Amino acid sequence: MKKFILLSTLSIFFLQCKTQDFSKKNETNVAAKDSIIQNSLVHQPKLVVGVVVDQMRYDYLTRFWNHFGEEGFKKLVNEGFTCKNNHYNYIPTYTAPGHASIYTGTSPKNHGIISNSWYDKTSKKYVYCTDDEQQTSIGTLDAAGLMSPLRLQVTTITDQNRIHTQFKGKTIGIALKDRSSILPAGHTANAAYWFHGKEEGNFITSSFYRNDLPQWVKDFNASNTVQSYLKPWNTLKPIDTYIESGPDDTDFEHVFEGKERPTFPYDLETLSKENDGFDILKTTPYGNNITTDFAIAAIDGEDLGKDNTTDFLALSYSSPDYIGHSFGVNSKEIQDNYIRLDQDIARLIKNLDEKVGTGNYTLFLTADHGAVHVPNYLKSKKIPAGYVSSRTMRKKIKQFLGEEYGNLDLLDHISNNQIFFSKENLKKKNIKASDLANELKSFLIAQPHIYKTYTRNEIGAMSSNDRIMSFVENGFHQQRSGDVVYLYEPGYISYPEMGSTHGSPFTYDTHVPLIFYGNGIQKGQTFAKTQIIDIAPTLSALLGIAFPSAITGNVLQEVIEKK
Repeated sequence: MKKFILLSTLSIFFLQCKTQDFSKKNETNVAAKDSIIQNSLVHQPKLVVGVVVDQMRYDYLTRFWNHFGEEGFKKLVNEGFTCKNNHYNYIPTYTAPGHASIYTGTSPKNHGIISNSWYDKTSKKYVYCTDDEQQTSIGTLDAAGLMSPLRLQVTTITDQNRIHTQFKGKTIGIALKDRSSILPAGHTANAAYWFHGKEEGNFITSSFYRNDLPQWVKDFNASNTVQSYLKPWNTLKPIDTYIESGPDDTDFEHVFEGKERPTFPYDLETLSKENDGFDILKTTPYGNNITTDFAIAAIDGEDLGKDNTTDFLALSYSSPDYIGHSFGVNSKEIQDNYIRLDQDIARLIKNLDEKVGTGNYTLFLTADHGAVHVPNYLKSKKIPAGYVSSRTMRKKIKQFLGEEYGNLDLLDHISNNQIFFSKENLKKKNIKASDLANELKSFLIAQPHIYKTYTRNEIGAMSSNDRIMSFVENGFHQQRSGDVVYLYEPGYISYPEMGSTHGSPFTYDTHVPLIFYGNGIQKGQTFAKTQIIDIAPTLSALLGIAFPSAITGNVLQEVIEKK
């Protein structure tokens, strides 16, 4: 009996010890988790800077690497986290959908920005992505300020940060292009500013944000900053060192009005008289300089990153797109642009280090799309490429409808490689939309240089792992998109026979840089597939805020520094 009591007593003693030990371990684990959360909150960035380079192919980083300094692109790559296999996952790869997708963490089928402009089936008008006639221009009497994010249907990470901080954290959007500042800034921004050139050369905004320009913007506009860039544009380095691009004088490039050939140097002050005044600066690296100048003025004027509430600067460099469209992927002009842009990135980082503090901000850099080599250049190298006339294609489609149906009024519109049916006239003629769609699909796929065609019903039922099909589905908005979608063959575009463009699902348009840098970011790189829609959820996780409302991207866990 005594032995039984002794054993029972010992068992209870050891059980109590084990329970206390488990309790201590549990308390330790909970404390550790609390410490991680507290550490994350304490060390959140004071400022997040989103840098989007308009029309930057991924290979511009590697192609021009040897010309970059140590404080720009190289600093971001060497000290940050680089996603080397980063892609868009939809079509069309244009500026407005690109910027919207970066900041919403989802694709056009959800956020609603299906192109830069599109046919609106309700109003039966062709609309621009950020037009808003209910607004008033601020900073100009021109209609260039009648803008807002009205057509963006979901929230952005910038919206979520504003909501999370009880609207104490600021959001400022900046770009030469209106859509490139408005869509990233979201619905709740303190302001978005864009450049109005022509005879004014000022940054402006919309009454959607505020009823006047703040003093720091007025001061910038009143300064001689923009005017000072109407000067000669020559290569930053000796042109014979630009061996990573083609000859300076080719037939693959557009020419400024008033200049005989597309060759350096460019006398911008003289040329501006025949090329829309200050607008000529957009098609030069000086447009990047102006954007950086204004961004630095915004950091000071808005006191961004000055307290412990996270602010957001959504910054987009538009000039590379203008230059690419004019001169092409292989031009000396595009190479000089990126060598000079490297200096702007270095200047921005230096200013952030001085004003916000090293380690107090997080920055990401990406692009809204890539670009195709000039098809005529590709043809000269025996690579399949060429041009398709969208006007001729529209005529063929209407001719087909006349021959097959005896009616030319079955369509409302054709744009962005989409065909919109007239539902009213189909009903009057007792024609099924699905039958017409299938007929048009068969007709289109037989046309030269048409690569793929899809009907609305096919897109709605898509479950294929086929990459191209998934791109069409991700870019297709049930309310806003058309009834038939068609794609051109790789290397074929509907565009003038000079300069580059974009919009396709092919890698030259989808593969873009993605670099994270600064507070909370792990140093490293990955070749794993990442998507543009992964940026917003990754930053949301880093900040500890709610994800944007329609997010479909994933958190890139390897990017975030382990605390």
